[in-house]
Amino acid sequence: MKAIAVRPGTPNSVHLADIPMPELASIPNGLGVKVQVLQVGVDATDREINDGLYGNPPAGFDYLVLGHEVFGRVIEVGPAVRKVKPGDHVSCTVRRPGSSIYDQIGRNDITNDEVYYERGINLLHGFLTEYFVDHEEFIVRIPDSMKHIGVLAEPASVVAKGLEQAWLAQQRLQVWRPQTAWVLGAGQIGLLATIMLRLRGLDVITFARQPAPGNIKAEIVTATGAQYVSTAETSLTSISLSQKNQPDVIFEATGSSQTAFKAMQFLGRNGVLIWTSVTGGTHTASIPADQINLQWVLGNKLLLGTVNGNNRHFEIGITDMALAEAMYPCLLSRILTTRIPGLSHFAEAIQLLVNGKDLKIVVEVASND
Repeated sequence: MKAIAVRPGTPNSVHLADIPMPELASIPNGLGVKVQVLQVGVDATDREINDGLYGNPPAGFDYLVLGHEVFGRVIEVGPAVRKVKPGDHVSCTVRRPGSSIYDQIGRNDITNDEVYYERGINLLHGFLTEYFVDHEEFIVRIPDSMKHIGVLAEPASVVAKGLEQAWLAQQRLQVWRPQTAWVLGAGQIGLLATIMLRLRGLDVITFARQPAPGNIKAEIVTATGAQYVSTAETSLTSISLSQKNQPDVIFEATGSSQTAFKAMQFLGRNGVLIWTSVTGGTHTASIPADQINLQWVLGNKLLLGTVNGNNRHFEIGITDMALAEAMYPCLLSRILTTRIPGLSHFAEAIQLLVNGKDLKIVVEVASND
């Protein structure tokens, strides 16, 4: 069957590959689920792996199949599977268990193993192919009524986990009622964060580079009642000075390590800064370290890094998407701006990622009818 793969560490090695059809029997104890891939979202992670910045192939392979944002249809299940049945629409988690205590209790999303396993990212093949097989533990069902936005389940899980972890950590304060939030970046993660924070009742300012007029990102932000600010026109510093209070929550989703560190200057007392960017590279940044150190210690501030979610975070994200569909009808669909027809057009998808002008690129692997 066809798949889009790279040779990790070799820049611009993306290619269309022929790989074996996965076997249901490869999952022991009758717990395998075979899924026909319908759609796969591609993002900056895929671009950076193709740039050779990070990622490793599975043992015994010299290539890595890309793709970690999957939406598909179950076509076959093992005899012991109870979670899904053929015909169900599903997504699939990304990280797989290692050997740490966290992995052993089902929290492989917070493994402390130095070596980690992520489908389509590191040491495990991804979903940019025609079919895949996985253990039912990692399969997440998506309601048929949400199949038009099902490919957003994985990025929604990233946001859901970040917010859940932040709220759990802030229980340290005993009484914490966040009122205001900044979202840095208006890609798919930033927009989903804006929507989910608005669903939680916060006043939100979302920052991105592009000016607002004619900008779909600004339109999506303002449709939720949040404020959109172009950093090409207004700086974070000027907005901070104009606000009565600094933000209780900053959700960073820019892909820029420099911006991630700069955000530390603007967080309010007892606030939480959530980092979601994964930055493969060697950039350095100069920051006012003494000022930040003083403010963070005296202000009881918290920095939280978050990465791929587990099943629960997928379920929270899907629940939030369902509520968003009711609160802001058709808004989530607007995030899916660019559709690539089939795996054979892989070069077009990668070029669009390089250009960076499209909000969300989705590879249509098979018909979703």
